[in-house]
Amino acid sequence: MSERPSGPATGAEPPRSRELGRRVPWLAGVLVAAALVVVIVTTTPWHLIDLPKPDPALDFTTAEIDRQQRFRAELLPWSTASWIVSLLVPLVIGFSPLGRRMYDALPLRRWYLAVPVLVAGLVLLTSVLTAPFDVMAERVTRDYGLSTESWGLWLRDRAVNWALTSLALIAIAVGLIALAKRWRTWWWVPASIAAAVLVLGVSFAYPVLVEPRFNDFTSLAPGPQRDEFLQMAREDGVPVKDVLVADASKRTTALNAYVSGFGSTRRLVIYDTLLNGASPAQVKLVVAHELGHAAEGDVLHGTAIGALGAAFAVILLRLLLGAKVADPRRTALLLALIVLGTTLAAPVQNLISRKIEARADYHSLRLTDDPRTFVEMQHALSVRNISGLDPARWRYWMFASHPTPPERIAMGRAWGDEHGDPVPPLVQR
Repeated sequence: MSERPSGPATGAEPPRSRELGRRVPWLAGVLVAAALVVVIVTTTPWHLIDLPKPDPALDFTTAEIDRQQRFRAELLPWSTASWIVSLLVPLVIGFSPLGRRMYDALPLRRWYLAVPVLVAGLVLLTSVLTAPFDVMAERVTRDYGLSTESWGLWLRDRAVNWALTSLALIAIAVGLIALAKRWRTWWWVPASIAAAVLVLGVSFAYPVLVEPRFNDFTSLAPGPQRDEFLQMAREDGVPVKDVLVADASKRTTALNAYVSGFGSTRRLVIYDTLLNGASPAQVKLVVAHELGHAAEGDVLHGTAIGALGAAFAVILLRLLLGAKVADPRRTALLLALIVLGTTLAAPVQNLISRKIEARADYHSLRLTDDPRTFVEMQHALSVRNISGLDPARWRYWMFASHPTPPERIAMGRAWGDEHGDPVPPLVQR
């Protein structure tokens, strides 16, 4: 069997072209990084209101705090182990000769066939190795009544997640290698543009292409509640054509709602568990929070940051690997760099997300002017979802995309104090 091509075609380049090829990526990287920093700094709501120090003891009983701590003590060892394994597998394979050996062992002559097989196989290997820890974590959520899905549905979700993750990474790997083979020096220019466009397209199409793979959606039944939500949206200047209900109860007892997409794909989605498990006033506050995301264009804002981040990542890849990206034997290394980059970016992404979520909370308070119900709602959601009240700092920075419940309650209390409607502690000691 003939050897598969493993690198870019060689050929002489004029000295001036080589010099430009070295300098321009650095300049482009600095400019895109500067644009990214400017967008983040100028558009993120860093300060909304002075907050008192969050104190779980003000609003959560000793029994509620103990239950949350027991739950996390049982869950976190398994979920943390799964996360560590999901990092170690691609990093160890990608940064060692093992990745190249795995590629060479594939009985496929064409790189554009071998690369998808390798990517899908690496994602599958990671999923298989994390499965024991994920099973134990799932058992804990079942023991605490948080998970309701069958094991068959759990396996199906993992299979769908494997397929979607594999398809996304295959598209990235094949696209980058193909461009690097076509343009040895300047491949990163079309690749960075394509990466930004891909982020924009995925964000736009996600609600109609991905979300239906996991949930069924139905329009909220006509009635006073639906009319109230649509009226709130109109008064808030948010064009919402429909309010959708997701059948989340087949998987969880957690309460939630969200906004996704933008333009013609924007949707306001409410979990059926929220409609059935919270008071109308609390559901109204949750909807007001999600309308805050829509009113502020948070999905589009996050997409813009993601697009700039993707373009910067491609340029950084060019600075790290150069034309070596064209070598399909380095596919595992490419995946390892993607995993490493997304992991290192997580604290910044979560910081921005927490500020955006805080602004949506502030918006819901301004829209409803009901800080007491807001505090009660945050308490009820936290107890129902067994949310972490005081996570370790490293975990807070790595995983917390929302403020903690005590932080959100502190905002409701600060709003009440500022508007002459103080909220007393929910727990009288």
